[in-house]
Amino acid sequence: MTEIRVLTDDAQYRAHSTLFRRAMHWGPPTDDQWKVTQPSYEPGRVLAAFDGDLMVGSTQTFGGTMVVPGGAVVPHSAVSRVGVRADYTRRGVLSGLMREQLSTLPDPVATLRASEGRIYGRFGYGLAGRVRFLRVDARKAVIPGSPVGRVRMVDSDTAEKVLPELHTAFGLGRPGQISRWHGWWVRAFDRKGDFENLVTVVHSGPDGDDGYVSYKVTEDKEFNHHMEVEDFACANADAWRDLWIYLTRLDLVDTISVDAALDDPVNWLFEDPRVVVTKDVFDQIWLRLVDVPRMLAARTYGPGSVVIEVHDKLLPANDGRYRVSSDGVERVDAPADITIPVDLLGAVYLGDTKFSHLAAARRIEGSRFDEADAVFASPVAPLCSTFF
Repeated sequence: MTEIRVLTDDAQYRAHSTLFRRAMHWGPPTDDQWKVTQPSYEPGRVLAAFDGDLMVGSTQTFGGTMVVPGGAVVPHSAVSRVGVRADYTRRGVLSGLMREQLSTLPDPVATLRASEGRIYGRFGYGLAGRVRFLRVDARKAVIPGSPVGRVRMVDSDTAEKVLPELHTAFGLGRPGQISRWHGWWVRAFDRKGDFENLVTVVHSGPDGDDGYVSYKVTEDKEFNHHMEVEDFACANADAWRDLWIYLTRLDLVDTISVDAALDDPVNWLFEDPRVVVTKDVFDQIWLRLVDVPRMLAARTYGPGSVVIEVHDKLLPANDGRYRVSSDGVERVDAPADITIPVDLLGAVYLGDTKFSHLAAARRIEGSRFDEADAVFASPVAPLCSTFF
C-alpha cells in the first residue's frame, strides 16, 4: 500500500521532477533544466506517493488566482506534474494522490491540462474551456489602415522586468485566465531552453503600455520562415489590432501560429478573412470545483432561475441543491430542476458548455435546460493563455 507524503527539500523536488518527466517519456532534468525548474516548486504544495522509500507517483499545485464570469478573481490552484511510475500504474497510486490533493487544497477551484481526456473526470474535473490553434498566411495578410499607437521592441532584461507587471495589469481579462507565479516567469525567461531567441514587443497607447506580444521565428529546410506566438496580452482593441499589424508586416515571415479563444474575432482584421485558418480546436481548461457553494456565489448569472442538485463523490460537502439566479445563489430544499455531477458542473461553469448539450448527450437529467443555459451563459468565451 502506498503512502502519500508532502515533500520538503530540493533533493525530493528533483526526484519528483524526474519521476514526472519519466512518466511523460522524457529524460531526467539536466543541471541547466533543473536550475530553471527548481523555483517552481512551492513548499506545502508538492505531493508524492511512496512504496516504502521508493517514490512512485507525483503531483503538485501552483497557487494563484483565476477570473470567473463577471470578472471576479478567486483563489486558484494550478495542478501539474501528475505522474506515476510505469511499473506502478493501475494500482491506485493516481487515485490516492488525487484524493489527498483535493482534500487538502487551500483554494476553492483547481484547473489542469489533461494529457489524456479520460483520466480526470472521475476525480471531478470537467472540460470547461477550449482553445483554437490558428495559422495565419502572413504573405497574404492585409490589415487596412495604420496603427494608432506605438510598438517598441524590448530586450530580454527589460521584458523580464515589465512583462509580469503588464500581465498582472491586463492579462486576466477573460474567464479562465489565471495569474502567473514566480516559478512560471523563471521558466518563461529561460534563455538556454525552449524560449531561446524569443522576441518581445510592447504596445503603448495614450494611457501608457497596454499590450505586448512575445514570439520566435524559425526557418525550415525550404527557407520558409514560421512564427510561433508564445504570449499575447492586450488591455484594449487598439493595442490588439496594432500588435497584429506589427506581426503581419514583419519581413521574412511566411506563416504565423497562435492560440486564440473560440470567439476571438481575428479573422475580421484582414481584407481576406481566409488568411486565418483554424488548424484545430482542442480541450484546454479542465476545472474542478473544490468548494461548490463558494464558486457558485463567485460568478455572475443571466436572467432566470434554476435549481441544480450537485453530486460529488470525493468531496461530499459539496452535495446539495442550489438555487442559482441573477440575484445570487442559495442552498435550498426545493425540488431540483437538474441533477448534475460535479465534473459536469465544472464543464458549464465558465460558459463553454451548455446544460442542453449535456442533456442531449444524456449526461445529465432533469428539465428546463434552456433556462439553465441562459442563467449560466457568459458573453465571453473562456481561455487560459498560461500553460503549466
